Amino acid sequence: MALLSPTILALRRDPRLLKLPPYLSTLCVIIGVVWLLLLPLNEYSRNTYISENALLPGQVHTYFGGSEQNIWNAYKHEMRALAGRPQEEISQELGKIFRSAGLKVATQKYEFHAAGNTYQGENVYSILHAPRGDATEAIVLVAAWWNMDGELNQGGVALVLTLARYFKKWSLWSKDIIILITPDSIAGPQAWVDAYHDAHSPPSVASLPLKSGALQGAIVVDNALNQRFESLHITYDGINGQLPNLDLFNTAVSIASGQMGIGVSLQRMWKHGDTYRERLTTMLRGMTSQGLGHASGPHSSFMPYHVDAITLTAVGLGWHDEMAMGRVIESIFRSLNNIMEHLHQSFFFYILMQANRFVSIGTYLPSAMLVAVNFSIMAIALWIQSGRPPKTKVAIPKSSKKAPKPEVVVVKHGDMTAIIPKQELAVVERQLFLPMIYVLGLHFIGVVPLYIFNNTTQANLSQALYIFTVSNLLLPTILSTLLDRYASPTHHQRLLIKCFSLLLLGMFLATLATLNFSLAFLIGLLAFPLSIFGVPPSNPPEEDSKSPLTLATTILSSVVLHSLSPPVVLAAVCYYSGVSVEEVMLQAAFGWEVSGLWTQPVYGVGVLPWIE
Repeated sequence: MALLSPTILALRRDPRLLKLPPYLSTLCVIIGVVWLLLLPLNEYSRNTYISENALLPGQVHTYFGGSEQNIWNAYKHEMRALAGRPQEEISQELGKIFRSAGLKVATQKYEFHAAGNTYQGENVYSILHAPRGDATEAIVLVAAWWNMDGELNQGGVALVLTLARYFKKWSLWSKDIIILITPDSIAGPQAWVDAYHDAHSPPSVASLPLKSGALQGAIVVDNALNQRFESLHITYDGINGQLPNLDLFNTAVSIASGQMGIGVSLQRMWKHGDTYRERLTTMLRGMTSQGLGHASGPHSSFMPYHVDAITLTAVGLGWHDEMAMGRVIESIFRSLNNIMEHLHQSFFFYILMQANRFVSIGTYLPSAMLVAVNFSIMAIALWIQSGRPPKTKVAIPKSSKKAPKPEVVVVKHGDMTAIIPKQELAVVERQLFLPMIYVLGLHFIGVVPLYIFNNTTQANLSQALYIFTVSNLLLPTILSTLLDRYASPTHHQRLLIKCFSLLLLGMFLATLATLNFSLAFLIGLLAFPLSIFGVPPSNPPEEDSKSPLTLATTILSSVVLHSLSPPVVLAAVCYYSGVSVEEVMLQAAFGWEVSGLWTQPVYGVGVLPWIE
C-alpha cells in the first residue's frame, strides 16, 4: 500500500491523462449516435397504448352519415362558390350558416407584420353550449380556409359546418364545442387562441366577444380533395417541438384504424411496411420537424397553452368518403367528452416510429445527454490544463552529457511517502475576469443577427444571409486580433475562454434536451467539432506555432468550424433540398413574430458565439 499510493499520486499529475478527454469525448458522441440508431428496433421501442381508461376509444356507435351526405354536398358547393370572394363576404356567409343551425356566432379580426409583409384576416367561430355541462370545459373543432399546402380546404370546411349542425342535435355533450373557421393555417389560429387566453396584443388582434371554458383539446380537419380518400395523415408537431399528449394521438389512431378501418400515416410516410429503415426514416423526419420548431398546421397554435391538438388530413385515392372522416371525428369528440380532467396520464415527450410504435423520453434522452456531456468532459480537461504551469525546456550545457535533474519534493501522508517533481505540484493562479467577460460578450453579440433577420424585409432576406455568412467568416479573425491588441490574454486565459464556452454549451444542450430533444441532438452533432478542433495547444503558442502540424491543424479546424456555422449549414440544406433561402428566412421571421418561435435565438444567442 505504501508503494501503490505514491504511484497513484504521481499518476494524478501525469500529463498523459490530458490526452484521454478528446478520445473519451468522441466515444460519447459515437455511443450517442449508435444509441439513437438502435431505437427503431423492437427491443428499444414499444407498442402504443391508451393510458386514460375514460377515453374508451371506439366504444360508441357513430351515427354521422345518411342525410348528412346531402348537407355536406350543399355546404361544399357553397364553399366552392365563395372561393376568391372578399374575406368579409366569406365571414358573413359562414355566420349565416352557423346561425341557421341555432349556434351563437362571433368574428375576430387580426393583423400581423413580419419581414415587411402584412398578414390579416377574420376568424369566424361559434359555440355549441353543452346541454349537460356548465361551460367550464370546451373542445375545439377547427378548419382553415386555406391549408398548409396553399390549397382550398373546401371539403374540410364543409365537413366542419356539417358536424356543427349534426352535433347540435345531440344532448349528450358535457363539454362545450367551439367550431372555428380561420382564413389561413397559422396566423388565424394563433390570433384566436392568443385572444382566447387573453395573451393577444390589441388592437392588431381583436378580443373575442364570446368565450367558453378551459380548452381540453382541438381537432383540425383538412380535406382539400375532390375525391374519395385512401387514408388519414395525422400531424401532431407543435411549435418549439411541443407535442400533444400521446393518448390523443392513440385515440385517433385506434378509432380510425380499429373502428373505421381507415389507414393512418404520419410524417408523410404514405406507405409504411414497418421495417427498420421505414421506422428510422419516420423517426428522423419527426426529429427534423421537431428540431425546426415551426408550426406544422393549425393545431400547433394550441400547444403553447397546453391544449392537446392534432390535424387530420385526407390523403390518397381510395374508397373512404367524407362521412367516414366525419364518423372518426365524431368518435374522437365522444371520447374527449368522456374524460373528467385534462389528459395527463400518458407521455408528452416521445418519438413515434409509426402509428402504433413509439419511444418514450426515458429511452431516447440518454443519446442527447451523451452528446452534451462530451463538451463538459473537454471543459473539465481545459480547466485542469489552465491551472498547470507551461512546460519549460531545460538547457543542457555543452560540457555535460546528461540533463540536470529536476527539483523534487517529498510528500508525506501518514506512513506513506512519495517523491514528486516540484514542477508537477506547481499551480498557476487562474485569471477569470477576462475570459468570462469575453464569453459573455460573444453571447450578447448573437443578438445582432437575431434582430437583423427579424426586422429585414422579405426582398432583402437572402442578401442579408449571404452578407452575414461572409461577415461570420471574418468575425473570428477580427475579434481575435482585437483581443490580442487590447487585452493581450495569456495562454492560460485562452484555455479558460475555451473552457467556459464548452462548459456553457454542455449545460445549455443538457437543459435543451429535456425540452426539445431533437434540436439539442442536432446542435450537439453540428457543434461536436468545437470540442476537438479549436482547442488551444498544451504549450504556449510561442513554442509550437511554427510547427507544420500545428499550422495544418489550425487551418483544418478553421475550415471545419466555419463549414458548420449556422448560416453555412442553412444555405447548404436549402440548396440540397431545393428550398428557397428567402422562404425559409421568411417563415422563421414570421414564426418569431406570430408564433413565438425560439429556434432563431437558440442558434443566434446560443450556438453562434461558440463557433466564433
